[in-house]
Amino acid sequence: MAEKTQANIGFEKQIWDAACVLWGHIPAAEYRKVIIGLIFLRYVSAAFESRYQELVEEGDGFEDDRDAYTMDNIFFVPEEARWSTISAAAHTPEIGKVIDNAMRAIEAENKTLKGVLPNNYANPDLDKQVLGDVVDIFTNMDMGDTEHSQDLLGRTYEYCIAQFASVEGKGGGEFYTPASVVKTLVSILKPFSNCRVYENCTTSLIRIQAA
Repeated sequence: MAEKTQANIGFEKQIWDAACVLWGHIPAAEYRKVIIGLIFLRYVSAAFESRYQELVEEGDGFEDDRDAYTMDNIFFVPEEARWSTISAAAHTPEIGKVIDNAMRAIEAENKTLKGVLPNNYANPDLDKQVLGDVVDIFTNMDMGDTEHSQDLLGRTYEYCIAQFASVEGKGGGEFYTPASVVKTLVSILKPFSNCRVYENCTTSLIRIQAA
C-alpha cells in the first residue's frame, strides 16, 4: 500500500505510479483515460465528503440536499459513487462494474456531466486485480485539502502527458507543450482575461481565464 501524500506535494508522482501499475496490462493510449476518470471520482468524493461533514455539524438537516453542494460548486455524489464504496470493492471481481455504476450515478445527479465521464472500467481487457491496485493508490492519497486543489485534474493530466512524452519519445509528446513554454508565451504576450491565443504547437486556441 502506498503512503499518504499531500495533494500539492508529490501528488503527480503518485499518479504516475498508478500508470506504472497499469503498464503492460492495457494499451498505453488508455492509461490516461483510466487514471483521469478515477482521480476525478476520488476528487469529487473527497470534496463532497468534506462538505457533507460541514453540513452535519451545522445540524440543519441539509446534508442530503443537492442544492447545499451545488451552491458551493461541489458535485453531489450519491452513496454508490462515493470513494468509500469504490475502495471497499477494490479487490472484488465486480470492481469494474462498481466504478462504471459510480460514473453513471454521478452523471444522473449532475446534468452538466451527462455523457462526459468514462464508463468502460468493466471492460474484460482491463485486469481487475490491477485496477484494484490502482484504486488502493488513490485511496491512500490525502485529498483533505480539496478547496485548494481546484486545478488538480489539469495538473494531473499535464503531468501524465509530460511523462508519456518523456518515455515514448516524440510521438508521445505530439500534443504536449511543456509548461515552461506556455509560461514564457504568456509572459511575452501578456494576454488579458477572456482573450484567445493561438498555440501553434497543438494548432489550437487557448482561452485565457481570469487570474
